[in-house]
Amino acid sequence: MKKEQVVNCQFSVWYPLFKKHTIKSLILPIPQNVIDYLLDDGTLVVSGSENNDSQTQINNSDSDEEDVQWTDDETTTAVKAPEFPEFNIKVQEAINVLGGCVFPKLNWSAPRDANWIALNSSLQCQSLSDIFLVFKSSDFITHDLTQPFLHCSDDSPDPAINYELVLRKWSELIPGAEFRCFVKENKVIAISQRDYTQHYQHIAKQEASISSSILEFFRDHIQYRFPDEDFVLDVYRDSSGRMWLIDFNPFGEVTDSLLFTWEELTSGKNLTESQTQEDTTLQDGPAFRYTTSEVTVQPSPCLSYRIPRDFLDLTTGEDAHKLIDFLKLKKGQQEEESSDEEGDEP
Repeated sequence: MKKEQVVNCQFSVWYPLFKKHTIKSLILPIPQNVIDYLLDDGTLVVSGSENNDSQTQINNSDSDEEDVQWTDDETTTAVKAPEFPEFNIKVQEAINVLGGCVFPKLNWSAPRDANWIALNSSLQCQSLSDIFLVFKSSDFITHDLTQPFLHCSDDSPDPAINYELVLRKWSELIPGAEFRCFVKENKVIAISQRDYTQHYQHIAKQEASISSSILEFFRDHIQYRFPDEDFVLDVYRDSSGRMWLIDFNPFGEVTDSLLFTWEELTSGKNLTESQTQEDTTLQDGPAFRYTTSEVTVQPSPCLSYRIPRDFLDLTTGEDAHKLIDFLKLKKGQQEEESSDEEGDEP
């Protein structure tokens, strides 16, 4: 995966080329002070909604117990939320143009890992405050802002990125109708069910027609029109059988390979070997994998983002240093307890 390929997968690069075949969207440049706020670890509360006077207050005035202290200072502290009045006006105008509800994303990623914190666990946003809430809670968004060229093989300087807020008209998409297509040398080599954590009966029944629709759509509207010959394509098939373009992603490890592995996709080996999920090849076409029964249903990979990362690293053993520190801490606590018990003996 080259840095140029990542650049070409930015929404503002491909949207003008395929505007007729995707969901209506608007793109707004993000001011630097907004980017700084998104990267700040401070308060989540922001101005920019209907209540521009909203703020976070840290005090103990409402407490019935005089000895409760919320800060190290004796004085009451008020933290004023940042305000972006001009940007807020532009965002709200764009939201209104798109019908009042939008699906937000940055140049590449949407905050899918943060939908748990949003109202009704949905990424449907109606204001800048809604957008900030999910953006500041998302590791995917942080990745876009800090490591967009992670896993790229070339050592050239990172290209300059102009960050943009992408607002997409809210559409109720059925998860079982979205598919990810892996394209190598302008040929679809593999298709995966997008939401592989669930079993959808209609996919097995309509496998041939789904594959045919995807390949026809790719041939008529995508092939040789995208700037690169290797990329990943997300598409949606509605109830009438019409195909819609959802997104482009780089052909590399930064993109979730779903029911395939990147070793398979890059080498081309074992793409048609059956695994726990269905894996078929239709008339020398691409390998098509989908979850075939409740037995192979898996938890959502985004669930791990609902707990502290340090805790996840400890439970999975991914960070040995954190595990060592944890064991040292436990040992120290045990030694203190033993010392206290000896001191209490008559």
